Order: sequence, then structure tokens, then C-alpha cells
Amino acid sequence: MERTVTATPSGARGCAEFAATAARARTATGNPHPHTEPDEPLRVAIIGGGPGGLYAAALLKRLDPAREITVWERNAPDDTFGFGVVLSDETLGGIEHADPEVYEALRHDFVRWDDIDIVHRGNRHTSSGHGFAALGRKRLLEILHTRCRDLGVDLRFHTEAPQDLPHTHDLVIAADGVHSTTRERHADVFRPRVTTHRCRYIWLAADFPFDSFRFEIAETEHGVMQLHGYPYAPDASTVIIEMREEVWHAAGFDELGEAESIGRCAKIFAEALHGRPLTSNNSTWTTFRTVVNDRWSHGNVALLGDAAHTAHFSIGSGTKLAVEDALALAACLEEQGSLPEALAAYEAERRPVVASTQRAARASLEWFENLPLYVDRPPRQFAFNLLTRSRRVTHDNLRLRDPRFTRKVEDEFGCPPGTPPMFMPFRLRGLTLRNRVVVSPMDMYSALDGVPGDFHLVHLGARALGGAGLVMTEMVCVSEEGRITPGCAGLYTGRQAEAWKRITNFVHTQAPGTAIGVQLGHSGRKGSTKPMWEGMDEPLEEGNWPLVAPSALPYKPFSQTPRELSRAQLTDIREQFTASAVRAARAGFDLLELHCAHGYLLSGFLSPLTNRRTDAYGGSLEKRLRFPLEVFDAVRNVWPGERPMTVRVSATDWAEGGTSAEDAVEIARAFAAHGADAIDVSTGQVVADERPEYGRSYQTPFADRIRHATGIPVIAVGAISSWDDVNSLILAGRTDLCALARPHLYDPNWTLHAAAEQGYTGPGAPWPAPYRAGSRRPRTGRLDAPKPRLDLGAGDARGR
Repeated sequence: MERTVTATPSGARGCAEFAATAARARTATGNPHPHTEPDEPLRVAIIGGGPGGLYAAALLKRLDPAREITVWERNAPDDTFGFGVVLSDETLGGIEHADPEVYEALRHDFVRWDDIDIVHRGNRHTSSGHGFAALGRKRLLEILHTRCRDLGVDLRFHTEAPQDLPHTHDLVIAADGVHSTTRERHADVFRPRVTTHRCRYIWLAADFPFDSFRFEIAETEHGVMQLHGYPYAPDASTVIIEMREEVWHAAGFDELGEAESIGRCAKIFAEALHGRPLTSNNSTWTTFRTVVNDRWSHGNVALLGDAAHTAHFSIGSGTKLAVEDALALAACLEEQGSLPEALAAYEAERRPVVASTQRAARASLEWFENLPLYVDRPPRQFAFNLLTRSRRVTHDNLRLRDPRFTRKVEDEFGCPPGTPPMFMPFRLRGLTLRNRVVVSPMDMYSALDGVPGDFHLVHLGARALGGAGLVMTEMVCVSEEGRITPGCAGLYTGRQAEAWKRITNFVHTQAPGTAIGVQLGHSGRKGSTKPMWEGMDEPLEEGNWPLVAPSALPYKPFSQTPRELSRAQLTDIREQFTASAVRAARAGFDLLELHCAHGYLLSGFLSPLTNRRTDAYGGSLEKRLRFPLEVFDAVRNVWPGERPMTVRVSATDWAEGGTSAEDAVEIARAFAAHGADAIDVSTGQVVADERPEYGRSYQTPFADRIRHATGIPVIAVGAISSWDDVNSLILAGRTDLCALARPHLYDPNWTLHAAAEQGYTGPGAPWPAPYRAGSRRPRTGRLDAPKPRLDLGAGDARGR
């Protein structure tokens, strides 16, 4: 299955960029053979006769007929994996620009439809306006074979590619798929990383056309299974059956032959198939493998398509990416002065696009892997969650595509007409937040002797006036020794508490309805460092103080080595937390968050990478939780009963052997059992050699998992920047609150502006009285310019 949905402004921009690449590939002139003598034709060898390799061959030959281009394919011309290919308008637009003849041939064979059907527990929910086009994979190959032959490309089937091609050709394009032998032969250079995932799937076909893209969920005695189906011909559909590995084993598929497996699948999904049989194409059960390479070229060898990268079939980008690779490579070969420059430009152009697609594909893949977590959600929320799983389809563009469906989802969620999900209230214990936006804790390093000053008043006061439901302080340290930097704010003296009371009073009187929360923490082994802008995590030049931690392990090789905490010191630190909590309550904070993330002291106890203790506070997860829970209990005991407490955790260490997603669920369960009202789900910053997988709202899947596995309210944080993302995450049920940091540095009034941009004027985002005159976006540009009335050139065109 291959499909990509693009109907957003960003999708339109992507389409324009794709078309521009295609136009470059079509019209580029200049030196046609930048790395050979002018009178020598370029010799190109292409390994692999799939769509990507064939399209690259056709493009390169079309651009310069003198080129000698040969495609080696070890299989027969009509051997292929799967049945149908779904192509987006973006991909088709690029093909049309680059090679109108291929586009016209494809267009005549397309099956088109707009709907996605989601069938779950007898409920069928349909979302329209998505715009798909599909054709048979064999037909796609036939069209490309014909185009290549017409252009004079040498196609060699049933033929293994010789290993000496890099020595006999100017350029070798390795389009030999996910199991690329070329990539493995030079693995020391390409440095591939292949991840095998947790679901088994099989590609099959039905002898009738679905009338939509269909997702159907079957909850069997063995576990959850899902069907992905779509039409690709007037009389045929692709059907993919997928399930977790343990479900596959429990259902006995590992012991069945091909025919028996197919028959069992047809029986399980008999209603969706109208009782019709399924057919195979030498189909076998397999697991998806995500391929990432550190490099895409080696000398005159370039990787293309699945050999370079893979993206899960559930967002359907395999053929799309391969076609785009071919377009970009062809354009770069024309534009650059040498082959090394062309291959470097090709990789530089394509790598960010592919990385973004792989992030979306991974989010989609993991959603289906974790499908059992979601099956109990309200039916329309389940459907919305499925549609927005990759984060490429959002609340706003789904509202544009299908406002009726989106309104029904909002109704089920409880949104009054005209109220975006982000402006729905949320209750934590005795505190009701008027909207779902949180100003995330951000270390300012601007206190003097731990005392927050005018800077903090302006910083936090401005964001409280800016409309967020909850404004959080930076990490406020519980002792002088527990500071990260000399500029950290504290709550270990009465003077500090009085300064904080000044700030909470301002918020409560000048921004009524906005809550303000305090985050308490201790730096642990990450203390006694410079402010971030002078050298993050670097020790002070002078004036250092001794550090303590669960174990005597420095954060970085050049960091100070902390002392391992004794039992007596643990008691002292616990009392420091409770004393700070008492001061926080008296200072008027509405909520208290315990900082157990990012490698600071309490986080250091939770991670097996930083806690090497052999006493009652180290070893198993239960023992590593012991001290953080003792601190939580002590703080909860002195914190007013009607005021909520949350806990920030790092849900993964992004490092081998560290806290896992499963560990994070158990950590959340433990804090909830002790009275935590919500879990603030961050990740990483625990060890210096972490390898985070950054991307848009990249930490949200961890919050989503904790929320659905435990039922505990969660706060999602991390690269959430748009109000559309907030609405999407809230309405899909992936989180209860969204914490945003950098967007609030860019715009203190982010929440009010989000309301104005959505036309919302309700109680979830009231403008302060002095600011109401600015509650509409200012007009820009002239509005009185005369409109053009005549196009003189058009008259000539009409005459012709």
C-alpha cells in the first residue's frame, strides 16, 4: 500500500516544492555531463527495476538521449511485491511536470476516491475530502517499462547486477530495495541502521473494489487485528492484514501455510470482504523494517528509494519517496559541476524531507503497534485519533476537508459550537483551568541569591496576561547546593518566598482565571554550571559547590564528580523539599510540580544509567522509585489538599539500557497511586550520550501511551508549536494539557493570538480589559488600491 494525504497549506507548499524539483529535472540545461569529457556520453547503471529505479532511468535518458543507461533487475518484469499503489496529488503533480507522457499513461488507469472509512465495534465512521488515486503496481511497472524502452533504456531482467559496475560506469544508482545488497556491500561507508518493528503483516488482494480507504479493527480472542484496504482497479482492492507479533503467534498463523493463512484472514474480516475470498501474490507474513543510512553515496554509487530509507506503509510513502528521489537526483546531476557535488546536493536536498516523512511514518507505525490502548476510546475520538495519528493530518485541515465529521467529533468531546478543543476547561483536584494551554517551565537563570526579581515578575506576569490556563515557574531549587547555576531561583529562604508571593499576587489580581504553578527540584549531578548561554552544562570557572547524586557518576567527562548520597543526606534533602513546599503554599501557588526528569536529582534515582546503588534505593525499578516516592509523599503531606500536584518525568533516556517506555508507564502508575494528579511527560537529558529522535511534537507519543495505559491525566510537552497541533492532540485524546515553551518566548500572548486567529471569543481566552482593543489581528497593507479591471493581454488571447 502506498498513500500520502496532502491537503494542508504545508501540503500545498510541499506540492509546489515537488513541482519545482520536477521542473528543474525537465528544463535544466548547462553541462549535461559535468564529470565526463564533453564528447563522452554518461554511462549510468541502475540496480533494481522497481518504480524508483525505472523512473530515474526514464528521466535521465529523457534529459540526455546520448546517455547510456542500463537497468539490472534479477526478477521477471511482472514480479512485484503487493498489488496496488496509491499516489497523492503532490506526487502526480511532480510526475506531470517532469514527464507528461508518463503522467498521461498513469492518469488513464487511476481509480479515484475521497473517503476514508473506519470500522470499529460495529460503528462505521466516514471522513471525506481526502483525494486518493491508485492503480495496480504491475500496471505502473508496465507503463515505466514502456517509457524506458521508448527512450532507449537497456532493461535487463532475470539478471544479477555485476559487482564491478562502479568501475565500468560513471554513475551507479542502487535502487535495489530494503534488502539492498549494494548497501550491505558498503555498509562500513553507508552505515545503515535497520530497525525491525513489532507487527506482522501480509499483502493480499480482494476481487472487488472498496468504495473508500477502509480501516477495520477486529478484536479477537487472540488480540487486536486490523485490515487496511483500498481499491486499485475497477475490480480489485489491496488488503493488508496486520497484528502484533504475539497476537500472530497466539492466533496460530505461525503454524499455517499460505492458503490456510489467507483463508483465516478472509474469515476474520468476512463482513468487510462481503464474504469474498482473498488472493495472494506469493504473499508471506513479514515485519516492517525501518532503514536509515548515515550516508547515501559512496564514490560514484548513490542509494535511492528503499535502499536509502523506508517509511511504513500506513502512510504510503515508499513509491512517493522513490519517485521524488529520482527527480531530485536527475535535477542535481544537471545543475552541479561534478558528480561528487551532484550527489552531495541530492542528499542535502532529500535527507530533511525523508527524515520528516520517516518521523510521521514512525508515529503512524507505533500507533498501530499500540492499537489495543485505543480501542476503548469513544468511537468518534477513536476515528479522529486514527486519522491524525501521523500528525500530518490535523484538526484544522480535517475541519476544512470534512467539517461535518469534525463537528461530530467535537460534539462527542463536549465542545460547544465555536469552541476549539484547546479552550475547553480542565479540572485537576480543586483547580479548574480555563483552557488546555500551559506555559512550560523554562529556566531563566536570572535570580540573585535565589530571589526572583523584576525580570521574573515581567516574564511570568506577561505570560499570565497572555491567556494560558496555567503558567509554570522555572525549576525552583530547594537548597543553595541544589541549584543548577548561580542564577537559579529558589524557595529555601523566607526572602525568596516573599518575592514569589509578589508574583503570584500579580497573576491572581491582574490575570484572574490564570493559574500559576511552581516546579520544585534539585540539580543533583547537573549543578554548579554556567548559565545556558555561556556554556550549557559546563562547570563554573570559579565558585563551584560540591554536588550530590544517587551514584558517584559525572554527567560529562569534564563535569564534577558528585558524592553518593548517604541515608542521612537523603533525609535532609527530603526535608528541604517539604520546607520549600510549605513556602510555596504560603506564597500562593495554585499547583506544585515535582521535577523528576532531565537527569536532575530525583530523575537520577529513576534511571538505571544514573543509579548504580546496591542498597534499598537502587537496583530494580521498584527500589529506584523509592526515594522519589518518599519525597512525593512528604511534599503531598504538607501541600494543601485541594491544590493539585503533578510530576514531570523523562519517559525515555534515549540511550541503550536506560528508562524505557514501559518503565515510564510503571513510574507514572506509581506516582498516581501516591496521589499525583497528572504526569508531565518529557524525555531525555538524563545522560550526555543520548540520541533523541527530534521532530514535531516528538514527545507526545510517550504522553499518549501513559494516558491510555493508566488513565492518568497527562501534560504533553516538546516541539508543540501551533494551536492546530494543540487542538489535534487534545481532541484525539493523546493528552489532556499541552505545555509550550519556546512559542511563549516568541510570543507572550500566544494563547490570546491563537483565540483571535480561530475567531474564538469565549471564556477560555478572555482578553484583559486594557488589551481588548487589540483582540483582532491588525490589518496590513493597503486596502484602498484600485483593482485591475482590464487585462490587455487577455484580449489577444481571446482573439486567438
